[in-house]
Amino acid sequence: MTGRMELDRNKLVVVTGAGGFIGGHLVGELRRRGFERVRAVDVKPADRWYQNHAGVEEVRADLRDADACRDAAAGASTVVNLACDMGGMGFIETHKADCMVSVLINTHLLVAARDAGVERYLFGSSACVYAADKQTDTDVTALREEDAYPAMPEDGYGWEKLFGERMCRHFMEDYGISVRVPRFHNVYGPHGTYDGGREKAPAAICRKVIRAQLDGTNAIEIWGDGKQTRSFTYIDDTIEGIFRLLESDVTEPINIGSSQLVTINELVGIVEGIAGVKLERRYKLDAPQGVRGRNSDNTLIREKLGWEPSTTLEEGLAATYAWIHEQLTSGAHDEAALAFRL
Repeated sequence: MTGRMELDRNKLVVVTGAGGFIGGHLVGELRRRGFERVRAVDVKPADRWYQNHAGVEEVRADLRDADACRDAAAGASTVVNLACDMGGMGFIETHKADCMVSVLINTHLLVAARDAGVERYLFGSSACVYAADKQTDTDVTALREEDAYPAMPEDGYGWEKLFGERMCRHFMEDYGISVRVPRFHNVYGPHGTYDGGREKAPAAICRKVIRAQLDGTNAIEIWGDGKQTRSFTYIDDTIEGIFRLLESDVTEPINIGSSQLVTINELVGIVEGIAGVKLERRYKLDAPQGVRGRNSDNTLIREKLGWEPSTTLEEGLAATYAWIHEQLTSGAHDEAALAFRL
């Protein structure tokens, strides 16, 4: 286990993609932990952010532009880059070019961070960097960090993330920026996208189960045959992992993911149990499915940080289901749930 280097609560922390799902939760936790100076940056207007927090400098900026990155990084001690164009499998399989354009954000922001003398720089990567030939079986072997090479990542989004990781590595080698690179595994939870095409499987399943009850169809459409396997990481674990990584000396890419592997059919069953229903399952075999199986090997994070995500899928889905149910039944319309996250 590595030593802990506590972040200075009085120095400026910049979070990009702060109007998105992970970013919104992270900004809130920074404030709860006593960070006095937080700059939150997103391309969306503030009234379309997933969450807003008091005492935060909120900035609207398109970080694909180099000048915007220089302004965002000015005076910062720590930069957490979560900004990218992304969504669930239905989005990233049909918007490969849009996902790739996000390389501009990390490239310009690294240059800006170098010029501004930023002490720590975190780049939010993804399990989509892992080689596709290691994810062809539902009974998948959990992915270790070294399994990203030889490179064969998810086309579009995965390549953007893998390229971003390499940029961070070389900026650390050449310019001395202290980098952190978490590989997030299917993050879910309240205050996220649950409709509109960018949602991921847990939120989509919760929404479908709720609507099947509300509209009386008592049926659910499942993409693929339901046998594909995944692990899903609750947002609170993800945020805790970010803090632990930032306050460590771990500079190589590291998994932040649950190791609780389930099939999509089992995921549906858990949500049905929470809702107290049993639905007819209709399989859409021609829908985007992604890799056949993916799970997180947590050996390295246990070794380096003495910790790993521990929220069970049953616990996390209960909280997620309750929040989405409230959104769909209270008349509230979450603009951010349908907005582009950059």
